Amino acid sequence: MDSPTGSPQDGTPHHLAELVARAARSTPDLPAVVDVTSGVTLTWAKFDAAVNAEAGRLREAGAGAGERVLVRLGNSAAFCVSVLGALRAGAVSVPFGPVAVARELEIVLDDCRPAVVVAAEGDDAAHRCGPPRGAALLPPPDLRPDPATPAVDAVGGGEDLALLIYTSGTTGSPRGVQLTHRAVLANREQTAALRPAPVLPVDRVLLSIPLFHVFGLAAGLLQACWAGATTVLTERFDPAHVADVLVRERVSGMAGVPSMFRALLELPPEELRAATAGVRLCTSGGAPLPAQWLDEFRTVTGLPIYEGYGLTEAGPVLTMNEIGGPPKPGSVGRPLPGVELRLVDREGRPIEVQHEPDPEDIDEDISDPAHDTGLVAVRGPNLFSGYWPDGEGGPDADGWFRTADVGFLDHDGDLHLVDRSSDLVIVNGFNVYPREVENVLAELSAVAEAAVVGVPDENTGEAVKAVLVRAEGAELTKDDVRAHCTERLARFKVPSVIEFTDALPRTPTGKVARRQLAGRS
Repeated sequence: MDSPTGSPQDGTPHHLAELVARAARSTPDLPAVVDVTSGVTLTWAKFDAAVNAEAGRLREAGAGAGERVLVRLGNSAAFCVSVLGALRAGAVSVPFGPVAVARELEIVLDDCRPAVVVAAEGDDAAHRCGPPRGAALLPPPDLRPDPATPAVDAVGGGEDLALLIYTSGTTGSPRGVQLTHRAVLANREQTAALRPAPVLPVDRVLLSIPLFHVFGLAAGLLQACWAGATTVLTERFDPAHVADVLVRERVSGMAGVPSMFRALLELPPEELRAATAGVRLCTSGGAPLPAQWLDEFRTVTGLPIYEGYGLTEAGPVLTMNEIGGPPKPGSVGRPLPGVELRLVDREGRPIEVQHEPDPEDIDEDISDPAHDTGLVAVRGPNLFSGYWPDGEGGPDADGWFRTADVGFLDHDGDLHLVDRSSDLVIVNGFNVYPREVENVLAELSAVAEAAVVGVPDENTGEAVKAVLVRAEGAELTKDDVRAHCTERLARFKVPSVIEFTDALPRTPTGKVARRQLAGRS
């Protein structure tokens, strides 16, 4: 059986699909996946059998070793089976959101050229874009396979590529992050090594965050698979629905982005308190957690929210607040066991960490650790193998990867993030790069110039704001802009705030003064 620490006892696996097989051997009749939306519950034995059958189906469709399988399904047992089935077949899983519009799907299809696309029957974009690019199109997998289906041995593992996860690039084009079996498994082991472990074998973990995002897939589903815990899935996040699921499914752990916890606070306090009575742990990631939301949630429920920090390139978890202790507002905690973290300048040179201030120092401001900000650089076995297809942009020769996040370390060694050098906007935990939205806005002939920034939003953490200069003599309304963006961008990337101006403010060097745009009303 699994140990109470949440780490498997019978050795570290070398293939992600082994996590399902070993849980099926250990606890075959315990629930592995509870799909609330469809009403389907898979025990570990049934989950393993469905993954086995899916691996065979994908191989027959042309997904051999190293081929890509793009899985475009919502949160469901079918998504879990298809992703892990592709891995067992030796293929590379490419999780991709069903919310992405045809333009975004085409970009990824052209880049990774999958052999197979798994999509829902009514997914018009997948049916229209996949086959012309040589991809076989398959419906969601059978969750009740024939018990006589021949066994499929897992292919590959270790340094073989397991996941290809697309994130928006600073140039406005999605980039495929290459994660090997070794890297993703290393991060599961690092996370399980925390004391107490965030996921225990007895836990029932609610995941309303999208599974096609690395947070939901790796830190959520695969972490539960590592521990042999139960994953409870909802296809959508609705506070009243989630409150019901928490009680009905006896949820003990909940992972979410800050805006989810903020939305739960809109429920009557007594209802939220009753719904979370059986929850032992709440974790937050994907975006900064405002201190006010943390305090309000703890006041109503008695539960702290433990914030962490990560990125797709790290598989994804890098730091976590100390579980069991009081959360530190504004901090994302310390590195996981096996993760090294330091602050560097733009040339990659380490910045000296601030020491405890001398109480006799006349100018105490000199000892303010916030003055010692730098780019966060990390090193560890969990890091990615560069970007698709040639591994460009990965860790340097010494194993360090310099992120685009700016932060400082306080006197306890906890990391605080203060800015993003890439002007990244995070909406409900999803990355939005201004350049991509600006490129889409520039497609409108009535737009002379456009700039995009993030602005605070009490529901989503940040919102996308677009400021546009009309072309001379052109007529353009906010509705025109919104309609164009809705057709060309995923919903969370569509600007929710649109303004028009005669000219964009600029710095002395001619760059757009984004901070001024963010402050405009």
